[in-house]
Amino acid sequence: MSIPRLDSESASGFSKPESESPETAIIKKLAAEFFAGRTPPTGSPSGFPSVHEEPVTTRFPEPSAAPSLPAAEPLSVASPAAVVPPSPSAITLPGGEVTPKVADAPATPFVVPPVHEPTVSEPSVAETPSQFAQDDFAFGAPSGKCLLPDGARKSGTGCPSGFEDATPSYYFVNQSDILGSHPAAGAPKSPTPLSAFDVSSVRADFPALHQEVNGHPLIFLDNAATTQKPQAVIDATSHFYAKDNSNIHRAAYALAERATAAFESGREKVREFLGAADKHEIIFVRGTTEGINLVAQTYGRKHIGQGDEIILTELEHHANIVPWQLLAEQTGAVIKVIPINDRGELILDEFVRLLGPKTKIVSVAHVSNSLGTVNPVETIIQIAHGRGVPVLVDGAQSTPHLPVNVQALDADFYVFSGHKVFGPTGIGAVYGKTQWLETLPPYQGGGHMIRDVRFEKTVFQHPPEKFEAGTPDIAGVVGLGSAIDYLFKVGIPSIAAYEHSLLEYATSALSTIPGLQPIGTATNKASVLSFVIPGIPNENIAKHLDRHGIAVRAGHHCALPAIRHFGLESSVRPSLAFYNTREDVDTLVSVLHRLPRK
Repeated sequence: MSIPRLDSESASGFSKPESESPETAIIKKLAAEFFAGRTPPTGSPSGFPSVHEEPVTTRFPEPSAAPSLPAAEPLSVASPAAVVPPSPSAITLPGGEVTPKVADAPATPFVVPPVHEPTVSEPSVAETPSQFAQDDFAFGAPSGKCLLPDGARKSGTGCPSGFEDATPSYYFVNQSDILGSHPAAGAPKSPTPLSAFDVSSVRADFPALHQEVNGHPLIFLDNAATTQKPQAVIDATSHFYAKDNSNIHRAAYALAERATAAFESGREKVREFLGAADKHEIIFVRGTTEGINLVAQTYGRKHIGQGDEIILTELEHHANIVPWQLLAEQTGAVIKVIPINDRGELILDEFVRLLGPKTKIVSVAHVSNSLGTVNPVETIIQIAHGRGVPVLVDGAQSTPHLPVNVQALDADFYVFSGHKVFGPTGIGAVYGKTQWLETLPPYQGGGHMIRDVRFEKTVFQHPPEKFEAGTPDIAGVVGLGSAIDYLFKVGIPSIAAYEHSLLEYATSALSTIPGLQPIGTATNKASVLSFVIPGIPNENIAKHLDRHGIAVRAGHHCALPAIRHFGLESSVRPSLAFYNTREDVDTLVSVLHRLPRK
């Protein structure tokens, strides 16, 4: 069976099939459910074959050169005015409908102080010419290409206008099938969530927030890079070093037993946090980057060879690009890329086009770190599994903001970092289905991951120990377990609901900044509010904010392909966490209105 090529008359600049294939029918149905906010089916769809190693025989047409879309008009300049936040919309969570409360919301609308603004210069394109991929360039395939699908364009110039027509619906808080985890029988209960979300109580638990920077109270809005730590995490890590410090799994004395128990308790907490079936599906690593490298070098070495294909997306962090490039160089595999539209959303029809008989793995971010787009990973997984292709999900930006259940998603691999979820740096985890972990080779060799060593042959442990060579970051695991306890205590659905309201408020407030152009206006977003103000260098904006105690990131955010889609080399990126407030947003907007302009 073949999928017909798309014509060039689509309103989006991409084509539509002349006839509808089963894959297209699937994607239309699932995408309709996704964007309508309905809960898609969980697990593998009925009739989907199990993941296997042999390629299917369906063939797809090769992509061809793509037309460019016109640059979007810049956001119109808004005069300073009162920002009246949208009323928090009701959110369906387990137990009924909830309208998120904002404990610290100002009683009156935020009013931007009148500021004389000079004429704003026209939008400028990036100084460095950029494009997503050269026509003759390929990762690890001398005669192949790093391919965009038929009809996909290379990076454009200019930015989309968009705050005024973007009405986020935040689908993730309506997904009853992924809210929370499903502990195995006999698993320890999570701490009882607080009865109602109280941001003031949350902020009191984070000592780093109670300081001044450059003479102003710290407003930390760089949470997509890392998060601050609650006192409970600091105490747990300190207690381990003060009282329980020992190596694990290899001694009979009391400290070693306590350290081992604390370490394995941390593994069980991660299992519950991700909704995995068994704690032996949880591998500890240094973070998301090492986790993706682990999968690339174990699954990849065993299952990916010359001419095989790896599918990524245009939204990926470099940590979900470079490991696959290295593998492609080693094996001769080819990387293909799912493009995005000018709102920063994946074009799912193009995923179906790219998914072919040589596809060996799909690796996709759950949430974009540069734009905040929440990707429809459930749909991607179901379609990929229909072709017998496994999927890795990068959960670095989803786990701090969304309830995750890897069994409901049916992900083959899921990775995240502890420091993004209010835990220590240098620790993270990989979830892998048991059937994969049992068959994959070790990632690194050393102590603990062996059952027997002879010069003739070494016998390895079963997962997860097979993938955990050497002494791990024991204190990091203890701290990560404490961070998960804290998130369960606050309540992850409550966090999602609160951040939903805060992101809507911030989106509306930023739209009052003259000349500000949002980068990434997807319908479904989490945390991130990237923008540029043409004519003012992003670094200057970040330094101006820092002088007022506001921490944001300016740069490419380790996601150059995504940023270059908009004809840029960098952006300013405020990013929210559940300890941020509407007052934080008000101060950010007020300081931006006082931004020096030439």
